[in-house]
Amino acid sequence: MPLIKPFAGLRPAPGKAADVLAPPYDVLNTEEAREMVQGKPWSFLHISKPEIDLPQDTDPYDDSVYAKGAENFQHMINEGVLVRDDADCYYAYRITMGDHQQTGLVAGASVAAYDRNDVRKHEYTRPKKEDDRVRQVDALNAQTGPVFLTYKGHAVVDGILGSASEDVPEVDVTLDDGVRHELWVIKDPSVIQALTDAFDEMGVIYVADGHHRSAAASRVAAMRRAENPDSEASHEYFLTVIFPDHQMQILDYNRVIRDLNQLDKAEFLELVRQSFSCDEVDSQVKPEAMGQFGMYLDGQWYALTINSDLLSDDPVKRLDVSVLADRLIAPMLGITDPRTDDRIDFVGGIRGLGELERRVDSGEMAVAFSLYPTSIKDLMAVADDNQVMPPKSTWFEPKLADGMVSKLLD
Repeated sequence: MPLIKPFAGLRPAPGKAADVLAPPYDVLNTEEAREMVQGKPWSFLHISKPEIDLPQDTDPYDDSVYAKGAENFQHMINEGVLVRDDADCYYAYRITMGDHQQTGLVAGASVAAYDRNDVRKHEYTRPKKEDDRVRQVDALNAQTGPVFLTYKGHAVVDGILGSASEDVPEVDVTLDDGVRHELWVIKDPSVIQALTDAFDEMGVIYVADGHHRSAAASRVAAMRRAENPDSEASHEYFLTVIFPDHQMQILDYNRVIRDLNQLDKAEFLELVRQSFSCDEVDSQVKPEAMGQFGMYLDGQWYALTINSDLLSDDPVKRLDVSVLADRLIAPMLGITDPRTDDRIDFVGGIRGLGELERRVDSGEMAVAFSLYPTSIKDLMAVADDNQVMPPKSTWFEPKLADGMVSKLLD
């Protein structure tokens, strides 16, 4: 079985993409989605967050939500808003945010490869979120949320994507957040084969974002395999967009803590200085290298650097998110399980350091930490070592749009 495979995508009809494309389902809450779809009957949010079309007190995990999503999906197909390509294709998908641009390949990735860890992971999943995606895919009989993958730069793939995206795109939409989304269809059989062969040569690709969606795809395939054991069946491949590692952009993923674990300010700073250099500074601290951290406490920024003798060569323990957790947040602030402890929260770097100040100055949080972004190289090293990162280690920007290409499960 090949690592990736072309498929006949379900896409917005010509001229409809601007009406359809929407932010990913998991970056908006229900109320934000309700507001965003006002006057937008064809927004993909009616499929990805269908509770917006049900009474406000509806549980987002109620059976009626998945049924409504399937109804809305079929309605958009019946009305010709979504149209399926008549042949298996790959697609080149470019996202542009400000000065940053990345071009990836829309493809089906092998569930078998995922199950044997040739589609490599770096995070644990949460059962409730995984169950939600299983139910959504099963209800729609389609994969609509692409998994965000990355590959180690490959001359053949990079060249094909570069050439394909020189033509006029079939889709060119700039969403309300200013991010531009473009799509090209790759139909030439020889080019399709060259891409398939190139990924088989690589042998390994990596999950960047979308661990719940990929895990759900594996579960759906296992469920359907009993009735249709064909190894080439559509459920044996899951919807992905695969970008070269050298184009990936990871932003910082910062931390805010609700209290100082019954320490006063002086006691806390004394503990911090046992493991870090800790200097008051006159401006916000945006770390410029691994091992550096910013700390905002009581209206004051501090520049922190971990003592060098505390660093590790382990691919997980050397990550700044691990260093901060293992050397400060757990031993000093008493937060040992950031997945479940409500004393800690996480702030994506896209929101800026001003958000850290706001959360502390408001009294909601006691202290905030800014981090240097995890690198794609470190992500791959963790995945290659068959380990997992701490929660909220990476914040990828820009995000993929929902609705650009969906994959039906025949």
